[in-house]
Amino acid sequence: MRVGIIVPQGWTGEYQGVDPATAWRRTVAVARRAEALGFESAWLFDHFHTTPEPTDTITFEAYTALTGLAGATERIRLGHIVTCAAYRNPALVAKMISTMDVISGGRMQVGLGAGWKREEFDAYGIEFPSTHDRLGRLRDTLEIVGRMFEPGRATYAGTYADIKEAINEPKPLQRPRPPIMVGGNGREVTWRLAARFADELNLDATPPDELPEALEVVAARCTEIGRDPASLPVSVHIWWEHLDAAESRSALIAAYREAGASRVMTLIRSAAMDPDELDRFREDCEAAGAELEPRSA
Repeated sequence: MRVGIIVPQGWTGEYQGVDPATAWRRTVAVARRAEALGFESAWLFDHFHTTPEPTDTITFEAYTALTGLAGATERIRLGHIVTCAAYRNPALVAKMISTMDVISGGRMQVGLGAGWKREEFDAYGIEFPSTHDRLGRLRDTLEIVGRMFEPGRATYAGTYADIKEAINEPKPLQRPRPPIMVGGNGREVTWRLAARFADELNLDATPPDELPEALEVVAARCTEIGRDPASLPVSVHIWWEHLDAAESRSALIAAYREAGASRVMTLIRSAAMDPDELDRFREDCEAAGAELEPRSA
């Protein structure tokens, strides 16, 4: 089981009282430290302001910030956990990811989800669709992004988005495409979309004791369309707020590994102020038997 680090960007309020230039240096420092410690991937949230309450505190935008991290790192894989399909034109998302894949030397992973945080939609003047329409938009986004990564021009007529002879050059360096990860816990629609379009499904905070049953449902979604369930790995986003007081981090990570997670991703919030916190987290991951690269520093 691999381990990814969600890099601090301010969304959970970790940069309250910090000036923007210092905050960005700390974001870069955490990404570089994660790379040096052998963590497999670095991720950013796709949110515009803090949670759980909107505050006038730094939250770095996901695409511009991840492009900055691509230039500041060399080996670690990069992605969003996950892009809200309703925030941006899907053809533009494909264009940005393609360019970022070139900038990063082929290290991008595409994370896509339906979106949920209504106050951000309202604050930024974006219509907040129904759940049905947000999932429909996600489907069209998956169609368009996949087609834009293919050779030649792309055309698609969807319910929520269209493209016509769209040119996407340069194409991503990764072939046949950067891996696509669908994020969400919706068994009926989201998991079917993942089975049809994705290279990975990411679950949010699913406890380890519930994961085996979830994996059975995901496998059934694959079987419905004739896909080998083994070809759709399932990862989990861990929130430490859900950790039982008597449970250690290493025990929880080991439980996810034993339950069948292909990867876990998590934010070590304290690393925003002390990147050495990642060293301690690596020790937890080693004790849990997680898959890590050798330290490089």
